[in-house]
Amino acid sequence: MSQVIGLFPTPFMRAEALLGPGLVSALVDHFGATATSSNPLSGLLSHTEILSPADSPHFIEAGRLIAPKLAEFGLLMFGEHLNWSIKEMWVNVLQTGGSQSVHNHANSFVSGVVYLTRSHPSANTVFMKGPGGSAFAFGNVNANTSLGPFNADKWIMPEAAPGDMVLFPSYLLHEVPVNRGGERISLAFNAIPDRLDSWGYGIRFAP
Repeated sequence: MSQVIGLFPTPFMRAEALLGPGLVSALVDHFGATATSSNPLSGLLSHTEILSPADSPHFIEAGRLIAPKLAEFGLLMFGEHLNWSIKEMWVNVLQTGGSQSVHNHANSFVSGVVYLTRSHPSANTVFMKGPGGSAFAFGNVNANTSLGPFNADKWIMPEAAPGDMVLFPSYLLHEVPVNRGGERISLAFNAIPDRLDSWGYGIRFAP
């Protein structure tokens, strides 16, 4: 009998319908019009300024719903129940023809996206392996290749509904391809634990 074990997998969490329709509508109505900062790489992508969860009662309510999932996800990453806080939030508005280039999030440990509108399949978030690492220098990608979690370089997230949230390690590279559909609005955030402790050598994070 053979057994395949996935060693050292990357955690990724999806929570469907985490935010209810009323809160989703309130976020879209309030922040959709304030996303006026153009992305330097795509004029059809705009953002709000970086905000604190305390800047809006809508953010406070969203943070209350997100917090238990952060704690659950943090346990997967660090093996301990830690106190997590959202350090910053912002809203993204992607117009038809716009895209978000490959990036990750600095100065945080967990990042998340809450989808506030439906995305056209062309603009589903794509996650990818980082360059370098310990993978083989040669690949095997051709018409006969069957891609799976052990040999693929990219993973395209399935369609998300308004109110769905995903969490992932902040180092994970991701992008949004060219949007062939209508306006796409999402809420992004970064989170940190209050502290980390490695065999007595501790570090604390404070606002």
